[in-house]
Amino acid sequence: MTTPAHSGPLTGLVVADLSRVLAGPYATQIMADLGATVVKVESPKGDETRDWAPPERDGVSTYFLGINRNKRDVVLDFGSETDRALAHELAARADIVIENFKPGGLRKFGLDYESVRSLNPAVIYASISGFGSHEGAALPGYDLIVQAASGLMSLTGDADGPAYRSGVSVFDIMTGMQATIGILAALNHRHLTGQGQHVEVNLLSTALSAMANHSSTYVAGGQVPFRMGNAHPSLFPYEPLAASDGEIVIVAANDGQFAKLAAALGRPELAADPLFAKTELRNRNREQLRPLLLEALATKTVAEWFDVLTAAGVACGPINTIDGGVALAERLGLRPVVVVGEGDAAIPMIRNAIDFSLTPPAYVSAAPALGADDDEIRAWLQSPRGEAK
Repeated sequence: MTTPAHSGPLTGLVVADLSRVLAGPYATQIMADLGATVVKVESPKGDETRDWAPPERDGVSTYFLGINRNKRDVVLDFGSETDRALAHELAARADIVIENFKPGGLRKFGLDYESVRSLNPAVIYASISGFGSHEGAALPGYDLIVQAASGLMSLTGDADGPAYRSGVSVFDIMTGMQATIGILAALNHRHLTGQGQHVEVNLLSTALSAMANHSSTYVAGGQVPFRMGNAHPSLFPYEPLAASDGEIVIVAANDGQFAKLAAALGRPELAADPLFAKTELRNRNREQLRPLLLEALATKTVAEWFDVLTAAGVACGPINTIDGGVALAERLGLRPVVVVGEGDAAIPMIRNAIDFSLTPPAYVSAAPALGADDDEIRAWLQSPRGEAK
C-alpha cells in the first residue's frame, strides 16, 4: 500500500480507524494531517455522517468532509468471514487501532482489545465511549446527552432563561483531542518499553475535566455554579458590552488591564475608585460598574472601539459569525483556509491548528469516497507482512 505523499512527525505509523461520526474521526484526521497512514474502515452502509446534509458539497455532507481528509478508505463487512479476516490482519499490522463502538461491541468480531493484543502485542488500542466501559457501557454516547448530563447546559444561557447546548459538539471534539493525547503518550511509553496498551476515553470524563474551574467550584469549593448568560463568575468585565452599534467582548482580567481599559474609555478615575480598584471589588460591584462602562462605550462603534482598545492593550473582540472569524484569522496572517485535493476535487478546508518548525501538517487528499481504496488495501492485507505500509 502506498503511503500519503507527505511526511510529518507521525510518518511511518499505521492507524486502523474503526471509528465513525465525530470524536474518533477528528482524532484520526489530526494524526493523518501529521503524516500517519490512516485506513478508515467503513461498513457497506458507510459512516452515517456522509448523509448528514444539508449542508453538502457535491453531494457529500460538509460534516463528513470536515473530519476525514488525508485518509485511505476500505469497506469491510465484519459479518463476512473474509472481510473479518482482513480486519484482523489490518489490526495485526497497525501501530494504532481506534474505535468508538459501544463498549464490548467488537468482541463478537474478534476486534476487541484483548483479541487484537493477541495478534499484535505492541498495539496502541484506543476506545472512545460516551460513559465509560463499566456501569455506563450501555448508555448511548451522544454529545448533546453528555452536555445535558454533565452539567454544561446548566451553565449555558441566561440566568433566568432555559438551559442551552453549546453551538458546537464540544465534548466530541475534546474527547477526540484527549484520545490523540492518550495515543501519543502511549506511543512514547512503547518507544521506551516496547509495550502496547489500551487507552480509554469517554465523553463524560472529558466533560467534567473540561469544565475545569466550574467543576472545581463544586468539588473543591462545595458550591454548584449556575448559568450567568455571558458573564464570568469571577471576573468583570469579561463579557459582551454594548457599543453604539452592537456588542463588543471586553476582558479585563487583572488590575493593570482594567487601568488600561479605564484610560482608553476616557474614565481613568475608575481604576482608582475604591469600589473598583481590585479584581474582587469589580466582581462584587459589577452592577455599579457596568452602567459607567456602557455610558463610555456608547460614544463609538464596535469597529472603532476594537481599534482603540486593541491599541491600548485591552483584550477585546467583535462578536462575529463564522465568516467573520475566518476573515479575522486571514487578517491576522493565520492562514486559516487550505485547499485540499486537486482540480475539480479540490475542497477548501480549515487547516490543522498546530504549527511545526520542521514537520508541518500536509493536506494531500480530501475525504475519501466510500471504499475508494478497496482494491489497494485488500491487496496489501493479503500480501506477506513486512511490505511497505
